[in-house]
Amino acid sequence: MEARFQIFLILLAVLAGTALLARRINVAPAILLLLTGIALAFVPGMPSVELPPELVLLLVLPPLIYSASVAMSWREFKFNLRLIILLSVGCVIFTAFAVAAATHYLIGLPWGVGFLLGAIVAPPDVVAPLAIARKLGMPRRILVVLEGEGLANDATALILYRFAVATISTGLFSLPTATGTFAAIVVGELLFGTAIGWLSLRARHRARDPQVEITLSLITPYIAYWIPEHFGGSGVIATVACGLYMSWNGPLLISSATRLQGIFFWDLVIFLIEGLLFLLTGFQMRLLYEKSKAFPLGDILFATALVTVIVIVARFAWVYPATYLPRLLSPRLRARDPMPPWRNVFVIAFTGVRGAVSLAAALALPFALPGGEAFPYRDLILFVSFGVIFITLVGLGLGLPPVVRWLGVADAGRNEHIAEHESEIAARREALAAALRSLDAITDDRELSDEVVKLLRARHEIRTNQLPDTLDPDKHDVSAAGTALTRELIGAERKFIHTLLRDGKITDETRRRIERDLDLEEASLSNREYRRIPL
Repeated sequence: MEARFQIFLILLAVLAGTALLARRINVAPAILLLLTGIALAFVPGMPSVELPPELVLLLVLPPLIYSASVAMSWREFKFNLRLIILLSVGCVIFTAFAVAAATHYLIGLPWGVGFLLGAIVAPPDVVAPLAIARKLGMPRRILVVLEGEGLANDATALILYRFAVATISTGLFSLPTATGTFAAIVVGELLFGTAIGWLSLRARHRARDPQVEITLSLITPYIAYWIPEHFGGSGVIATVACGLYMSWNGPLLISSATRLQGIFFWDLVIFLIEGLLFLLTGFQMRLLYEKSKAFPLGDILFATALVTVIVIVARFAWVYPATYLPRLLSPRLRARDPMPPWRNVFVIAFTGVRGAVSLAAALALPFALPGGEAFPYRDLILFVSFGVIFITLVGLGLGLPPVVRWLGVADAGRNEHIAEHESEIAARREALAAALRSLDAITDDRELSDEVVKLLRARHEIRTNQLPDTLDPDKHDVSAAGTALTRELIGAERKFIHTLLRDGKITDETRRRIERDLDLEEASLSNREYRRIPL
């Protein structure tokens, strides 16, 4: 136990150092963590660290899906639902069949094994490409589509995966039965996830205690995921439905104290989970290398290259028709949602990075069939799955920034960014004006002293004056300089408060209360700080 804890601490230290290095060299942390994990796996004396599949599928996946669902806008998700479904369901099924056909005719794998391999490598990961896409400032709709696809495609892939394993184990498969089961799982999990979101939100609202509410928020994704998964579902759809319900209905029922503490808590949890997941994925290279000695190297490389090419080409072959054909066939759809630029569609098709869920599904394959025979081609599936993850994550992940710059997609994102911030400024002004009208109404209905009213009006005037009139670059520079000076002044206040504490003029409790106010003010500065927009 002590040795395992030491390894865990080492992994945390490596995670922190690698994340800092990734920020310095402007590379997606997932890519660098995967490469670091591979390098560490072959360090002499380094113990073997295996990635238990149940750790990913039962412990890691629920909070990742839930946090991304809560951060997702339900309105934007609903608007892009058609394309998200086409990608998360249609593209996954199409890719699985394409891999099955290619491996059957070119390698000689049985159809069931080929379809199982296709189900494992079909769903793209959401973590690494989204991190890159956000840094590049791509248009909002691309981010929404990629994130929505990443939330739902694991469900499709895991359901297909279970169908394939059952078919290989029993030799029986019925398309109508599988289709009906798939539909029942989707509908049942949507209803169950919404119900769990409703119950969780009411329980948290009644608790009215930040620590209890955050604890309930941590339990919620596991309840939404584990119960459907236990009864043969995927658990993913229920978790997504729960998170989207919380995203839409939570703002008016969750207290500000819980929200502030919850944001920091969940940011840390997701940072650790994602980082350790990619690091441990790299560590599996040592285990796979030891097993690969029993196979001809040429067969492994050919199978990996073939499947990698198929999953990349299949995504392009699906994304373009799925984007343009519905608009060509439906004038009403074309009028409501015009043809998107081909460059945006290319970026979505290019972003087909596979992740740790694919490796976890491969690792979760049984070692033997019910009759005692070894599970067919299990090790080959493991090798190919890891190879596809490595090639797509490193190759497509590093290739995405130059592709986006070459296509000029970020230009549209910058214009969208400007419009978004201008609408945010307008919304803040309108909200302050609404609050001021509410103050006038309260003043008429209640007997308030002139001092109280004057103080409240002064507060609103200060907040209104803090809003910039425009996003003009020159005025933005002035605002940025004022923000930097304000940070320096807050730092001077902190030093003086600590001087008073050392001199015994205030107590530690007093210092903590003052520091909390300073921390909130500095956090408010970070929230109001606008990034410079290159024009």
